[in-house]
Amino acid sequence: MPDTIFKNASRILPFTKEAPWLAPLAGYSDLPFRLLCREHGAAVCCTEMISAKGLLYNSPGTKELLQTIPEDNPLVCQIFGAESDILAEAICRLRAEGHLWFDLNMGCSVPKVTRTASGAALLKNPDHVLKVAEAIIRAAGKGHAGFKIRLGWDNKQDIWHTLPLELERLGAGWITLHPRYARQGFGGEAQWECLKTLKQQLSIPLIASGDLFSAADGMRCLQETSADTVMYARGAMQNPAIFMEHRSLLQGTPPLPQSREVIRERIRRHAILARQYGNEHTALFKMRTFVPRYVRHIPGVRVLRQELSRCTEWEHLEHALDSFFTYTAPTQTI
Repeated sequence: MPDTIFKNASRILPFTKEAPWLAPLAGYSDLPFRLLCREHGAAVCCTEMISAKGLLYNSPGTKELLQTIPEDNPLVCQIFGAESDILAEAICRLRAEGHLWFDLNMGCSVPKVTRTASGAALLKNPDHVLKVAEAIIRAAGKGHAGFKIRLGWDNKQDIWHTLPLELERLGAGWITLHPRYARQGFGGEAQWECLKTLKQQLSIPLIASGDLFSAADGMRCLQETSADTVMYARGAMQNPAIFMEHRSLLQGTPPLPQSREVIRERIRRHAILARQYGNEHTALFKMRTFVPRYVRHIPGVRVLRQELSRCTEWEHLEHALDSFFTYTAPTQTI
């Protein structure tokens, strides 16, 4: 990877309420989507979750997950794995390529990840986590690695109020807490009160995650928890303008309603970025999954989703979108 990509890389990450983050989203937070979110106010973006073993063994697709350009900065590489030596070696390789910021995923509860003892499964063994964290921090440098965690594997094991303090002691740069147990997946409600309690004990930045579907949710979370900033995930997938709206609310300005024309232009911009930086075929299929999220509140989205499922050419996608936006009510906003 050319060194020029990283010559102006940020050596300071913003951890302020004015600097909302884009979460690592498997299958979604590729370079085009990150750029779209940055254009709408995202201060920091994370890569999709990258397998440490896949990186070292040059697994197909890993290189695409790391695709970046100078405008995609600051960028946090999120990795997953369970073996300290492999994780450390993966970070050393990423550093050699110019990357500066890293995050260990300990929140993913998807079975194909947890059955390899990775992701949230690491939380079952806090002693092993500390061994892994020590190796990662040594490889990344103090302050350059963060850790994304859950409350624990299940409600029989609360690690959220002790593990982050140990990670801070080892030299972690920040903690991201999704206040659900791994066994919950995304069920139930995020326990924001745990964020508030942890923030009172932690000296390094705390990023809040979980149930942030709108900028209003983000503001309420910051007010209730005193977290340093928020990380938007599903909210950003539905509305990349959530970052702009977040910044507007901080300034006391209510976000403007999103008209059909604004949403159509955002989709058009996403398509341009996808075609410019992604594989033509893969990018088209990804757009077919993004678009229904963007227009989910506009009548007729079910018919559009059916039409998108038949799109195999970009021209077909454009035609389907033109028809959808032409025949929906012109006053429709989200």
